[in-house]
Amino acid sequence: MASKRFNLSLRRLLVTGLLTLLPIWLTWVVLSFVFRMLSDISRPWVQPLLSSLAHTSPALAWLQQSVVMGAVALFGTLLVILVVGWLAEHLVGQALLEWFEALISRIPLANSVYSGARKLLDTVQTSPDGTQRVVLVEFPHPGMKTVGLVTRVFHDANTGEELAAVFIPTTPNPTGGYLEIVPVERLVATTWSVDQAMSFIISGGTVAPESISFRKPE
Repeated sequence: MASKRFNLSLRRLLVTGLLTLLPIWLTWVVLSFVFRMLSDISRPWVQPLLSSLAHTSPALAWLQQSVVMGAVALFGTLLVILVVGWLAEHLVGQALLEWFEALISRIPLANSVYSGARKLLDTVQTSPDGTQRVVLVEFPHPGMKTVGLVTRVFHDANTGEELAAVFIPTTPNPTGGYLEIVPVERLVATTWSVDQAMSFIISGGTVAPESISFRKPE
């Protein structure tokens, strides 16, 4: 009896510990991914700069620590992002952006990647015509649904059926995913915003509104 009670208590503590650590681990995975991604952008020029400063004086040797280099690289990337955002809102930045896009358009592979990414971001930020942006789509097989973002609506060349290109982000990293072409009539519209959908995906479903339309109304 005592042994059974001990096993139940141990199992309860194990489950409680896992449920407590899981959101912390998930947050750490997402933040560490973003931190590494942003740091790697500025690291090629930040690392030689800090190394040269460290060699000028023994008191600055701490600048060569990986944590310090990562933090400075992250700050440098955020600073560049803020500067680019400020320039994009002014005529000088818009002219530079047009020049950059004209340059990219002459490079075959780079043009496809840049134009595709640009259109995806512009599409997600705007409201679609006649179709809700956040939808539910049957994936990976009938009977199961997942959250998708409608990026484009077009028609079948033979039947004229209305089709939708649906981007399906993955959990917990929504930057990767799948692209499905689905008949519009098989999509289940939701009232969620893109921000709510991203929170739902990143949190593994723990952060979500109280209700969702799982099936299309008859």
